[in-house]
Amino acid sequence: MSLLLGLLLTGLFVPERPAPPALPANAAAVEADAVFAECALAGVMDAEAFRRAYLSRSVHHATSTILAVADMTRPSTEKRLFIIDLARKRLLLRTWVAHGRNSGDRYCTSVSDRPGSLQTSRGLYRVGERIVSPKHGDALMLHGLDKGVNGHAEEREIILHSADYVSAAFIAEHGRLGRSFGCPAVPCEDLPYILRLFAGGGLLYVHAR
Repeated sequence: MSLLLGLLLTGLFVPERPAPPALPANAAAVEADAVFAECALAGVMDAEAFRRAYLSRSVHHATSTILAVADMTRPSTEKRLFIIDLARKRLLLRTWVAHGRNSGDRYCTSVSDRPGSLQTSRGLYRVGERIVSPKHGDALMLHGLDKGVNGHAEEREIILHSADYVSAAFIAEHGRLGRSFGCPAVPCEDLPYILRLFAGGGLLYVHAR
């Protein structure tokens, strides 16, 4: 009897279980569409924006169940930030989010990861630790996961913070939200809730053309 067979019979050797294979793109897309339906997001947000966010999460093998999608294909006058709990299959928050100063006026028409561009960068971010920004106060670090797309996020000091130019009053006066230096800025009144939602980490996907 071989040594390996003997170890198997005595229970001293347990073969390592192979990791589950990654879902092929088509299967992941089917899964994304199923989750979209389970979360009752039809008519609330764009299915393509959610699908791209969900597929990006799969590609990066991310396990965080709090997923935010900033749909920058919508005008800034719309509430285009959606925070979803994938585990409980529910939308937690829908609110406004600003794009970068040099990305466009009412619409985000261009993106860049170049330092100093003052533009929004698309792609998937890991929402990191809570910080206190000297300029913006309480905020969340963002770590770009897509090299060449948003990989300079930390160097550019791209964070999730609040701003008074992200509000109904600003829209009423200017016909659009104010614009950031590239950060996804949110309304001041929503930040405390957002900080609680991401206390255990999470993901942000910026959907842009």
